[in-house]
Amino acid sequence: MEWRDEGYVLGARRHGEGGLVLSLLTREHGRHAGLVKGGGGRRAAGTYEPGNRIGAHWRARLSEHLGNFTCELLAQTAAEFLDDPMRLAILTAAAAVAEEALPEREPHPRAFDGFASLIEGLREPGETLASVQRYVLWELDLLAELGFGLDLARCAVSGKTADLAFVSPNSGRAVSLDAAGPYKERLLPLPGFFRGEAADMPSIRQGLALTGSFLERHAFQRMPAARLRLLARLERA
Repeated sequence: MEWRDEGYVLGARRHGEGGLVLSLLTREHGRHAGLVKGGGGRRAAGTYEPGNRIGAHWRARLSEHLGNFTCELLAQTAAEFLDDPMRLAILTAAAAVAEEALPEREPHPRAFDGFASLIEGLREPGETLASVQRYVLWELDLLAELGFGLDLARCAVSGKTADLAFVSPNSGRAVSLDAAGPYKERLLPLPGFFRGEAADMPSIRQGLALTGSFLERHAFQRMPAARLRLLARLERA
C-alpha cells in the first residue's frame, strides 16, 4: 500500500530512537499519521512544525498499519510567524484543533482548503484582530464540515431574521432577542461579526466561546492545549 499527497503538519511526537509519528492533514487522505524515521534528528529540525506544508509519500504493508512517511518540506510556514506570537499561536491552535476534531483517514477537502485559506489570511498584513476573526470563522466552518454546522440565519422560535442575539447550546440555532425572554441566561451570545458587523475583542471572545462549546460537545475528547494557550493570550491582550 502506498500513496503520495501534500499536507499540512498537525502534530508530531517522538517515537523510539530519533523517529517521529507525524500527523498530516492531506487533501486526498484526510488526517493521516505515519512514522518518519530520523524525523526527530537535528537534520530535520524545523521541518515538522505545525502548519508546515509537506510533500509526503506513505507506505505500509497493509492499509490498517501505521506505515512510514518519506517527506519533503514545501513551505516552512511556522517560521514565517516567529516574530508574531499571536499569529503563531493561531496557527498552532488551528493545527491542534484539526488534529483533535477530524476523523482519521477520512478525506475532508473542505477542511484542507479551509486550513490553507486560514494560513494565507495569516500572511496578509493587518491588525491582529482580523487574524483572530479569521480563526473563529475557520472553526465555524470546521463545525459545518464535520456535520455540526450552526443555523444562524433565522430565529428558531419565531422564524424571524432580525435582532438575532443568541444561539441555543442544544440545537445550534439562532434565537432573537425578543424570543429569548427569560431564557437568555441559558443561551450563548451570537457575535455581531457572524452577522456581518464589525468585530471587536469582546465579540471575538464570544465567537471563540461559541465555537468552542460546540467543538467540545461534538468533536473533542478534550480541549487542545494550544487552543487554551491562544485563549489565554487573547485574555492578556
